[in-house]
Amino acid sequence: MNLNLIKESILNLLFPKFCLGCKKEGTFICEDCLSTIEISEYTFCPFCEKPNRTFLGKTCKKHRNFYLNGLFSATSFQNNLVKTLIYNFKYEPFLKELAKPLSFLIISHFLLSKNEIVFKNSNSLILPIPLHISRLKFRGFNQSELIAKEITNYFNVEFSNNVLFRIKKTKPQIKLNKEERKENIKESFLVRENKIIKNKTIFLVDDVFTTGFTMEEAAKALKIAGAKSVYGIVIARE
Repeated sequence: MNLNLIKESILNLLFPKFCLGCKKEGTFICEDCLSTIEISEYTFCPFCEKPNRTFLGKTCKKHRNFYLNGLFSATSFQNNLVKTLIYNFKYEPFLKELAKPLSFLIISHFLLSKNEIVFKNSNSLILPIPLHISRLKFRGFNQSELIAKEITNYFNVEFSNNVLFRIKKTKPQIKLNKEERKENIKESFLVRENKIIKNKTIFLVDDVFTTGFTMEEAAKALKIAGAKSVYGIVIARE
């Protein structure tokens, strides 16, 4: 018998999994609960306070001067189950297994909205929003990278985690107000392989889009380094 299967069986026996939605034993999120999450069929300008539908995830005309060219968001962060899943994924107990079901929400959004066409470009590249090295060591994994890899595998898009780096140790954005978030994330990113992104369409993957300061700052670094366009991909948007 496969040693990994034996190990997993023992762990499941000692530490049984319960659905974070209905508490049913067997998995951290059951199919029934996952199916209750409403997937967005449309894309909206990331910078408009009121929902403003746009085409293929682009920003509206009013916000075309931003570095971030648009956003693809699977669902709403107002959904309590979504909040619970993301919180348990990126904070303790750091449930890495949630990467697949959370990525499923994003993949479903692209298929439902028929926006998977954006990946048909040979110049497309998927990048995860990087963690600072100290945060990565503490958590043990980059949640955005796990999601990015799932999207990459499904849509067969080029992926790299060796281009964009976080060079500034920032405070968790969740603890800060809007102005503090903007200052906190300022000049946090550095591109070290300009030739890899030059003239390419970049898709930046993160978990949640709130104020957009993180995505915008990362997009700025990528655009300065030569990226043609930069779009965000997230599980949920506030």
